[in-house]
Amino acid sequence: MSTIHTYDELKPLDMHNLQFDIAAERLNIQPWILEKIKHPRREFVVRFPMRYDDGRVELLTGYRVQHNTLRGPAKGGIRYHPQVDLDEVRALAALMTWKCAVANIPFGGAKGGVQCDPTSMSPQEVERLTRRYIWEISPFIGPDQDIPAPDVNTNPQVMAWIVDTYSVFRGHTCNSVVTGKPLELGGTLGRLTATAQGLAYVLEEAAKIRKISLSDATAAIQGFGNVGSNAAYILENDLGVKVIAVSDVHGGIYNPRGLSIRAVKDWVNRTGSVINYPDADTITNEELLVLPCDILVPAALENQITKKNAEKVQARIILEGANGPTTPFADEILEGNGILVIPDILANAGGVTVSYFEWVQNIQKLFWTESDVKAKLRMVMTKAFYDVYDLASREKVSMRTAAYMLAIERVAEAKILRGIFP
Repeated sequence: MSTIHTYDELKPLDMHNLQFDIAAERLNIQPWILEKIKHPRREFVVRFPMRYDDGRVELLTGYRVQHNTLRGPAKGGIRYHPQVDLDEVRALAALMTWKCAVANIPFGGAKGGVQCDPTSMSPQEVERLTRRYIWEISPFIGPDQDIPAPDVNTNPQVMAWIVDTYSVFRGHTCNSVVTGKPLELGGTLGRLTATAQGLAYVLEEAAKIRKISLSDATAAIQGFGNVGSNAAYILENDLGVKVIAVSDVHGGIYNPRGLSIRAVKDWVNRTGSVINYPDADTITNEELLVLPCDILVPAALENQITKKNAEKVQARIILEGANGPTTPFADEILEGNGILVIPDILANAGGVTVSYFEWVQNIQKLFWTESDVKAKLRMVMTKAFYDVYDLASREKVSMRTAAYMLAIERVAEAKILRGIFP
């Protein structure tokens, strides 16, 4: 890591490139192959007019990056956020490539986004935004080419609009163009909780290794969206973990005696935020990350644990629900302090794994029970965990470096086998 100072910790793409380089240095792979799979295969920038309810028209910018398709169609979510830019989408698309490779499912990586503030839009405006953005990228997506899914500020309803828009473009109904759809349009049981369920399966194995009794453990969870809220509920109700703190974009709440996640969810449904929840102290997102606890789940945005606060982290296990929440700078500090970091490309791969299951069901026109989905997910996540853990133990590297090494090797092998055309 001699050139670590040349990377900007606040830039997700820099952090991806640094982590890639750290892992690649340990692999005997030809430099041209590494360069090929490090960078995106294709990327699209689209600019389109958006008409608001009051008649205003504004030009918006959208992105779709297809990082890699060597192992199968590109796969990755679509996010609507004011800070979306091309470099962020490039980094997130690359993470999807490695995530699919770690889980060993036959997808490559992609990501998309529109730079906008959907929280200030009406449902009708979000629908018009979605349909216009998808119309712009429709020639470049499809069930055998690139399969979007929900991400930040998008949900099953947005996926339904994508299905309809793409089907109009193709001239026939094509449910398999996206995953994370409503059940009525070919979605799968278990998809909404898939990422959180995958986190729980991985945590169970990590706890065995670290000899942590989950029924006696405490957890703090940053982010109370789909991943964070479901992870909190599963940890509390299925694994017996005492959840002592949760947070959202407005702030956090803390009770060392434990929170009732069902009650917190009800509070959020009534008020729109976890803040001011009774029988809990108010804390900041920054304070949550350094609380004394056994399990820390960063499930918000990237770059939350950095060299500035890593030394203060007191958790025994960090379970990454978000993409890129911990920087390589912080990883060095955490590893030195004996904290087990289960990296994003392993820990939160449950979402894309069940997306793969949904895609398979759509193609086969044959649907599974929720217990089938969960059983298959546990099998994939458990195998992926030990694939990474065994490599980390054998090579004496962190779980993150091992996960990247495994993923890079699998993608590179696909390139070697496919060769160069012509």
